[in-house]
Amino acid sequence: MALGYTTLTSTGSTASPGTTPAEMVDSMSLEEKVGQLFVVPVYGAEANTAHPKNREEFGVDTPAEVVQKYHPGGVIHFTWTDSLQDPEQIAELSNGLQTAATSSGAGIPLLISTDQEQGAVTRIGAPATQFPGNMALGASRSQEDAERAAAITGQELRAMGINFDLAPSGDVNVNPENPVIGVRSFSSDPRLAAQLTAAQIRGYQDSAATTGTVSASVKHFPGHGDTNLDSHTDLPVIEHDRAQWEQLDAPPFAAAIAARVDSVMSAHIVMPKLDDSGEPSTLSPNVLTGMLRSELGFDGVVITDSLRMEGVRQKHSDSEVPVLALEAGADLLLMPPNLQTAIDGVIDAVRSGDLTEERIDKSVERILEMKQRRGILSSPHTDPARAVEFVGNPEHRKDAQRITDRTTTLLRNENGVLPLQQPGKVLVTGSGEDATAALAESVRTRGARATALPTGNAPTAEQIDQAVAAAGRNDVVVVLTNGAWQTDRAAQLDLVRALQETGKPVVAVATGDPYDAGHVDAPAWVATYSDKAVAMESLTKVLFGEISPTGELPVPVPDPNQPGADKYPFGHGLAW
Repeated sequence: MALGYTTLTSTGSTASPGTTPAEMVDSMSLEEKVGQLFVVPVYGAEANTAHPKNREEFGVDTPAEVVQKYHPGGVIHFTWTDSLQDPEQIAELSNGLQTAATSSGAGIPLLISTDQEQGAVTRIGAPATQFPGNMALGASRSQEDAERAAAITGQELRAMGINFDLAPSGDVNVNPENPVIGVRSFSSDPRLAAQLTAAQIRGYQDSAATTGTVSASVKHFPGHGDTNLDSHTDLPVIEHDRAQWEQLDAPPFAAAIAARVDSVMSAHIVMPKLDDSGEPSTLSPNVLTGMLRSELGFDGVVITDSLRMEGVRQKHSDSEVPVLALEAGADLLLMPPNLQTAIDGVIDAVRSGDLTEERIDKSVERILEMKQRRGILSSPHTDPARAVEFVGNPEHRKDAQRITDRTTTLLRNENGVLPLQQPGKVLVTGSGEDATAALAESVRTRGARATALPTGNAPTAEQIDQAVAAAGRNDVVVVLTNGAWQTDRAAQLDLVRALQETGKPVVAVATGDPYDAGHVDAPAWVATYSDKAVAMESLTKVLFGEISPTGELPVPVPDPNQPGADKYPFGHGLAW
């Protein structure tokens, strides 16, 4: 397949148009090939402007210098890397990084990545089009909506020069106490999760994009849904046996592979009944080569979850982990704690014979094939002016609101509290400063007077008293919760109870996962699965009866007072 570009190699020779990925690999030095295996954060809003974190981590000053020094296969952006400000800036940064990549090393353009899952994990805020996230899409049950949301997200990313979205989460959230997945999952039902995972892969990768498509990465293989530990800080152990894994965890990954997903991300978890190595899945040949490649037939790019996470660092040194990941079957190594240590570890392993250069070549060829498939090798740059025009355009925002309107779920409506009947004054309180402000503003546009009084995720007794006093001055109270079932957030439930005692009509809204609704019986309970402004607008439409709440629970809500029983079953949802 023709690449359609000419690039300068480090030796000064050129790779002519028509060069295949395999031929490109043959022309690269070992150091250049090993560089392609890594995806690293770079710091700062401009490619050629110094940022102290680059000096601290990489020994150079600018993002461009990081790329020129190490010629990595890709970079990754977060809010904490100070690299995501607005569409024009992101596009210009992307162009600067691609110029640095194509003028150094083997001259190979970068994968430029982020985790724009939407909802709880959103790296780029407005004006980029915002969606409520996976669990909300699960509530709508719409494959069409899931695909459209991914298509819009992916096209906007590509317009900004980002060509690799580490999304979606294919994890099946069967454990309500999961601290790291939750609303990032489409559902606790494997079939529904599989359908929507495949739909999003199509949206990211196969849409008729006016700005090009992005590579998607389904995560976190072999399935991070049934754990009550966070692999960022611990090494979770999941006790699923073979039958449970095949029934519960595998279907979304199989569906993603059938949809031709470019990449699969590994999880830092242990499944002892499936893999007796004792290693996290990221470092296990039984999982990555056996289960993923041999059993599920995936031959694309396997990317590790961040190698800075404690779940992968408990048993091995930072120089050993990249080598073990490659031996297990990984191709891309995400965010090693020390890039030079990681590179040296891989090169030393090749030179000592612990890793063969042929093994490195296979991964680099897969990476180049993925870059080629998305047109990155032939067209790495983007148009900043086009990004400004395209990202968050009116059509996209309209579609996002339409999609979100179909996700709001009404769980309880005692005595017909909803829809609200001509409320004069509305108190909006509870979790989320931005969410309460957005909801209050939406309420005001309907002619009611609304006061926003955020109390946070762990309201103090004083804040609860203030909210109770404010409730007395209003006709209706809408209280937002987020993860109130968690021990360190349980004061939110005290807030809901105290507001009920005022005698005012109380509408409680779970803006994270819906499990809060099982812990206290407010007169009305609504689940939005998101605290984004787009979700608050949909909520307002439901509150005022402009639309019927058509969402259905994509997960059951357990009853904490009756172990094994559900307060609200899977598929529950009231309407009018």
